[in-house]
Amino acid sequence: MNDKEHKENKNKWTAKRIAAILGIILLLGLYVVTLIVAIVDRSASGEWFMICLIATVTVPLLIWIYTWMYGMLTNKHTIASFELEKKDQGEDKEE
Repeated sequence: MNDKEHKENKNKWTAKRIAAILGIILLLGLYVVTLIVAIVDRSASGEWFMICLIATVTVPLLIWIYTWMYGMLTNKHTIASFELEKKDQGEDKEE
């Protein structure tokens, strides 16, 4: 692979990259809204803080599940695949 092909592959917009960017935008948006609500209306800030806490866990989890399902449905190895453990165990048996 030459340098030009490597740069094209590096800048390729994949579904995983788009999902990650959307997750980052969603979380940052929630944090900004929470900050604004805390400054403007102190009564609702507690609710928005809880929403942000829940979203901080669920959004990355949903992205991981999406990546895992994509790999399962397309039979491709992804970062969320469990095949890494199986592959490591198989290599130990060969040695």
